[in-house]
Amino acid sequence: MAQPNNNAKFAFFYMLSLVALIFMALSAGMIVFQLINKLIKDVIENYSGSFDSGVLKFAISAIIISTPIYYFTANQIYKNLYSGVLDKDSGIRRWLTYFILFVSSVVMIGWLIGTINTYLDGDLTLKFGLKALTALIIAGAAFGFYFYDIKRDEVVGKKDMIIKMFFWASLVMVVAVFVGSLFIVESPKETRLKKIDNTVLNMFNNIDNAVVTYFNENEKMPISIEEIDNYAAYLKAEDFVDPEIGERFVYNVVAAEKYELCATFRTSNIDDDDLQSEYYKNRWPHDIGYQCLSQWVGEKELKAINR
Repeated sequence: MAQPNNNAKFAFFYMLSLVALIFMALSAGMIVFQLINKLIKDVIENYSGSFDSGVLKFAISAIIISTPIYYFTANQIYKNLYSGVLDKDSGIRRWLTYFILFVSSVVMIGWLIGTINTYLDGDLTLKFGLKALTALIIAGAAFGFYFYDIKRDEVVGKKDMIIKMFFWASLVMVVAVFVGSLFIVESPKETRLKKIDNTVLNMFNNIDNAVVTYFNENEKMPISIEEIDNYAAYLKAEDFVDPEIGERFVYNVVAAEKYELCATFRTSNIDDDDLQSEYYKNRWPHDIGYQCLSQWVGEKELKAINR
């Protein structure tokens, strides 16, 4: 029988293992979902079916932290069950194991509902099938394992092969998913360079707003970047300069209602399929190096035709 003063310790292990299991399972599923979104292209730009590097990076972070915590706490639980310090019929074990089963069921139901919803919303059948299979395997494995565990008759002094196989198989799967994520995730250096470029493009947006406002009020284009600076009181001198290298942006009028802004970019967003880059990619497509990006300031219909 478990000693009374051990109850709090085992409750802590069970609850911590549950939290770690949730993060580990969900992050593994999120990584697989993003792998599917990355590798299977869809002509429809569906938010839930688009590759999102932010989701992928969060999932990688979560799986790095949660995986060792889960296996450590689970090892402590089963080591004490094997030695008999934790009684298999204790209330803590039975209540918290069934609670884990409940959470696994809710996660499985939620994942399947979300996956079916994206399919009904136009997601590819192949994507739907792979995501549904992923949800069933992850949630079903967790549910099946704990259901088997709580139904075992003998635990003291018995090394159960199914328990051992689950631990090793699940660990291999988690490691495989993690390794797979490394092939599609950007390096921290690449991410930083892209963020700097997006900061430049955000500054381009602010300049564009000033140019459009100037054009609407004066019915002509500003002739220089100095004129834009003097006209737009909300823009400062640093809003016309690359934040990293200090290179001043170049502004040129190329037509009666068309201008271009030039800067040096560190990355290319032309072939970027990341959901977070969609706006910048569509508004300011650019390659690596010194680029001049054109914009129209006339009617929206004219902009759409000439872009």
